Amino acid sequence: MDENRVTGAAREGVGKVQDAVGGLTGDRDTQAQGMYNQQMGQAENIVGQLCDNVREQPLTSLAIAAGIGYILGRLRIL
Repeated sequence: MDENRVTGAAREGVGKVQDAVGGLTGDRDTQAQGMYNQQMGQAENIVGQLCDNVREQPLTSLAIAAGIGYILGRLRIL
């Protein structure tokens, strides 16, 4: 398992606790920080999953990245 997935899960868990504590105490700053940590934890988990997929299937990942790059280039977004 990728390190990002572990730290992401931990950060998401801490965020859930902060969100709950902030909600119970009426502390909006703590609640907002909890929501932020939950979102950042989910993002770290997604990055970890992507890294795992690239390691397991490098050629498929390269083909997908090339296809996305081609489409973005044709749309002139970059």
